[in-house]
Parts: sequence; structure tokens; C-alpha cells
Amino acid sequence: MLLFTPGPTPVPESVRQAMATQTLHHRTPEFEAIFKEARERLMKLFGMDECVMLASSGTGAMQASVLNLCKHKALTVNAGKFGERFGKIVTAMGKELVELKYDWNTPASLEDVKKALEQNSDIDTLFIQVSESAGGLRHPVEEIATYVKSVNPNIMIVADGITAVGVEKIDTTNIDALVAGSQKAFMLPPGLAMIGLSSDAVERIGSGVDYYFNLASEIKKQQQNTTAYTAPTTLIIGLNAIFDEIDKEGIDALYRRTEARAKATQSALEALGLTIYPKTPARSMSTVIDDDAEAIRKLLKTKYEVNIAGGQDHLKGKIFRINQMGLIPVNESVWVVNAIEMALSELGRRPFDGLASRTFNDIYFKEI
Repeated sequence: MLLFTPGPTPVPESVRQAMATQTLHHRTPEFEAIFKEARERLMKLFGMDECVMLASSGTGAMQASVLNLCKHKALTVNAGKFGERFGKIVTAMGKELVELKYDWNTPASLEDVKKALEQNSDIDTLFIQVSESAGGLRHPVEEIATYVKSVNPNIMIVADGITAVGVEKIDTTNIDALVAGSQKAFMLPPGLAMIGLSSDAVERIGSGVDYYFNLASEIKKQQQNTTAYTAPTTLIIGLNAIFDEIDKEGIDALYRRTEARAKATQSALEALGLTIYPKTPARSMSTVIDDDAEAIRKLLKTKYEVNIAGGQDHLKGKIFRINQMGLIPVNESVWVVNAIEMALSELGRRPFDGLASRTFNDIYFKEI
């Protein structure tokens, strides 16, 4: 079965083998050396001043960011389940909330952000997704962050990059916290969250708040190549292993291939007469809105050995999402679009003529 859901993503064999080695105790020089290597590689990938790793899902890193960086009042962008989640965390943590709400196919508007800041001069933190995976949407995070910092450099910009880090190069010049998760482009099992931090964010964190999610205590310990609490040792070993795989061609090559795969997949789907759902598609996934979304998903899984994701809430049964994150062999991506064309033929939508695979190959190999 080909796993093409936008998380969890498949774990490469070399990474599985690395994680299958003998378990190490986390308070040893041997593991500290492994942790140091992983931390340095993460810092380089984030392009930020500091980073922390947490034994949690990405939601834990989102909560840690709210707790440690938002003092009183937050502005959140809600264009899907994960933007909605930031708002729920803010409220649960007892902070004031200003929420900008959009349809799940619609990116945040800079004008709306300007208006919110004009009407709420006491906002101290902005929370936004880079890639909102509920609908496969890309927000103009860099543009919004640049404007916010020009108005008030003391406002912290927290970007959820869980389905964006490792997919594309993110300009972190005006971002204070960038959240990532292990089960997306890093192609690891769930359970390891990461946050890249600016020096301003470290200053805002100060002595930190909370107990387990106290980022100040984690920064202090992780600068010493250990963790405040038990580290997810196997996942950190796996993190170095996936970096080894990426380094064979380099991160820029990964970004190029991901972009080419996204363009080729979208072009193949559109050639079949399918409609791309988001107005500004993220590179992390291709999302189609279609009345036969569930029928297509069912045929792919039961007949063509392809598992893709559906929609949630009001989009349940109305969309399907195809993963683009990670080190995906090109032949597998061709298999997926070809299978979708076969499914459409079985549903009586169009005769099969190999258009999807031809379109994919034409676009992909020109792009790379």
C-alpha cells in the first residue's frame, strides 16, 4: 500500500533500520553526541537563532508557543482545523483572542491583519499556519510577518510550519517561532515536535512558564545537548538518519523536487478535469474538491493500493488530499495520478488514455 496521506508519511527503510538499533539511555555521552548533531542540523534547516525539540505531537509545540510567547492577547488566522486549533489553545490557556476566520480555501488577507492590529493595539502575538493542511492552503506568511514587524517589532510571529518545514525554504527573517513535526516532511513516526526560535523569542520567553512545556528550561538543557525531561531517543536517531538521506543530494534539491512534484501532480489532476480546492495551493499536498471524492478514495485504496486523505468537518466526503512531502520516489507519484485516472474511468467520468501520467512526466522532468 502506497501511503500518500499528508501525515503520517512513509518512513524510509534506512531510517527504520537506524531506529531499530540498540536503545540508548538519554543521559549518556553517546546520546548527547547524537542530540548535538541533530540540533545543529535542525538549526541550519530552520535558519534561526535557537531551536528546541519536544517529546510531543506538533500540537504540544503549538501549545508551548502560546504559553511562552503570548503574554496577554493573540491574533490568530483560522482557515482550517489547525488555525482553529491555535484559537482553541489560546482560549484554553486563558489569553485574549482576536480571530480572523476564512473559508478553508482562502488565504489570510494582509488588509484584515492591518485592520485587526489597528483595532487591537494590545495584540502581542500573531499565530498563523504556513501551510494549512485541512484544505492544502498556503498563507502569505512572509508578507504578513514583514508588515506586522514594521508596525510593531515587539509582536511575536508564530508560524505553524508542520506541513511546510522541509517542503520549501521559508523566509524566517520576521518569524519568531517556527513549529515543525516529525511525521511530515521529516518522514518519521509521530512523537517529536520542534520549534525554531529567534533571539527575540528567546528574550520574550525569559524564565518561561508552565512545567513540561517550559521552553526556557528546555533551551538551557538543550544548549548542553540534553533535554529537561526524557528525550524521544529513537526519533532523534531517526532524525539524523533522514538528514543523512537528504544530504545525499542536498536540501535545495529536495525543495526543487517537491516543487516539481507538486506542479506535476496539480497539472495532471487538472488535465483530468478535476478542480484544485485552495485558491493558493501549498506545495505540501494537492487537494481536489469533487462530488466523487470518497468513491475515488475507496477505489484507490481497495483496487490500486494507494491511501490518500479525505476531508474533515464540512469538507468530509468532498475533497481528497495527496501528499507531496518528503523523499517520494517519482514513480510512486506517477502511480497515484495514473490510479486516479483509472478510478475516473471506472466511475464513467472519462475514458482512460494515460493522460495523467503523460502530463505528470512532461511537467516534472522539465521542472527538475
